[in-house]
Amino acid sequence: MSRSHAPALPDRARVEEAAWWLSGRVVRTPVLNCPAIDRLAGARILLKAENLQTGGSYKMRGAMLAVGRLAAAGHTGVVAQSTGNHAVAVALAAGRHGLAATVVLPVDAAPVKVAQARAAGARVVLAGTTVEERLGAARQLAAADGHPLVDAYDHPDVVAGQGSASLELIEEAERAGTPLDALVVPVGGGGGVAGACLAAAGTPIEVYGVEPVGCDSLARSLAAGRPTPVDPAPTIADGLRPGCVGDLPFAVARDAVRGVVRVDDDAIAEAFRLLLLELKVLVEPSGAAGLAGALRLAGGPEGGRYRTVGVVLTGGNVEADLVARLATGPVADLARMEGVAA
Repeated sequence: MSRSHAPALPDRARVEEAAWWLSGRVVRTPVLNCPAIDRLAGARILLKAENLQTGGSYKMRGAMLAVGRLAAAGHTGVVAQSTGNHAVAVALAAGRHGLAATVVLPVDAAPVKVAQARAAGARVVLAGTTVEERLGAARQLAAADGHPLVDAYDHPDVVAGQGSASLELIEEAERAGTPLDALVVPVGGGGGVAGACLAAAGTPIEVYGVEPVGCDSLARSLAAGRPTPVDPAPTIADGLRPGCVGDLPFAVARDAVRGVVRVDDDAIAEAFRLLLLELKVLVEPSGAAGLAGALRLAGGPEGGRYRTVGVVLTGGNVEADLVARLATGPVADLARMEGVAA
């Protein structure tokens, strides 16, 4: 399921360059730690709070870099598609650079993300429920408007920009005297985990992706040796259901990622509650999946090897009613009730 033609592979230098370019243009988010979570994990867990990023997610990093370069090249507008956060980030980045933005979201996108994209000044188009339907609509709009498509995954600037969050986490852990042994990143289309692999290149840090059960395209792709689509199962982690890992992220991660941890909605909800009640931090379920994966990793057969585990809390854009439900009770059938986007 190709989304781009022969993507050029970025490297760690590209991530370092992205981090330099983004300095002062995006928020350098804090790295948080919670003794209660450490005790539960049996390891030090360092959490990169990208839920506090402009636009509410680390997607702002890749979008800002990609859109900034397109603006410098003379483009007057951009087109993007996603389940929500990338679209919001592209809309915000376009506004910063004075470009027009059209974003394609699924018809069942989280209302908060649709509202944020519109508030950022983007033209919002709702198309289907699958990535194929969104990509088809986005490509038609890009061709009609004459504007480039900023892909959510298969774009070297997006991968490098997302990787700058992991690079900052790695650097801050080293400065604090607690270097990372492992780095855990939630996986949707794979841009974030690919960026983490690049940021960790040349270090002993082992990178893991986290996917919801039934939305495990990266895990299946690694087993098959090629990008492998899945029919995404219902999950409360709406940002982790693209259907297939991107070609470029897979090419980067296939030989660099240590493994993939699968987590179910109960584990994601428990991680959400830990972050909210113990750390006093609000994340969306897709971001909480990273902590859920880190807790499972730390408690697994290999967990004893890791003294310090880094986690990227990828976003914090979540509906108020979902927060209430996750904070107070079981999550059985919640994904179906919410009608989350593919």
